[in-house]
Amino acid sequence: MSDLAVTDNDFKKEILESKGLVLVDFWAAWCTPCVVLSPLIDEIAQELEGKIKVYKLNVDQNPNTSMQYQVMSIPTIMFFKDGKLVDQMIGLQPKQNYIETINKYLG
Repeated sequence: MSDLAVTDNDFKKEILESKGLVLVDFWAAWCTPCVVLSPLIDEIAQELEGKIKVYKLNVDQNPNTSMQYQVMSIPTIMFFKDGKLVDQMIGLQPKQNYIETINKYLG
């Protein structure tokens, strides 16, 4: 599986210093929509392996990054391209919405 947990400690190295498109799923174990979204994110990671990197950040265990990016609602999906935040989606959405956003930046 190409999705990995990312933490406050390695966010800079894994996300901000990464080349290409990176999807970060900000989630928590108690968040039902996050739990529902998780397998969709896993599918996207598998389907687009080699084209994008996919990470998951637990907001309860990593409050610094969550605060830095002002994550107020979860799930929040953020898209980084070459280390820069380029887009975000808040709340549970259909898989196709995530794919369309990804394709916009893969172009």
